[in-house]
Amino acid sequence: MNKRTSATARILAVLALVAAFVLVVVAIGDVLGGGSDGSNGQGRGEGAARRAEPKRPAPTTYEVKSGDTLLAIASRTGVSVARIERLNPEVDPQILIAGETLKLR
Repeated sequence: MNKRTSATARILAVLALVAAFVLVVVAIGDVLGGGSDGSNGQGRGEGAARRAEPKRPAPTTYEVKSGDTLLAIASRTGVSVARIERLNPEVDPQILIAGETLKLR
């Protein structure tokens, strides 16, 4: 191995070591709550639990939009596909019409 290749390899090794160190520091800061998620330094568990508390009740109806599927509507509203089908037996789940209203409760 010549001197030039050896020096380049050493420089690359040092850069890789520095990059690994930075990644570890960032990961530790994230775990300890030092991330920029707006939690004011609180641990992720506390901030996530506080943000998850205010759940909105599921809406009582949903107006179908172009391209909607029952699965997408269920995901968006938090109401299962089976429940939507049970509450709307007249609706063909394969052919949803934009503008029709589905009962969710």
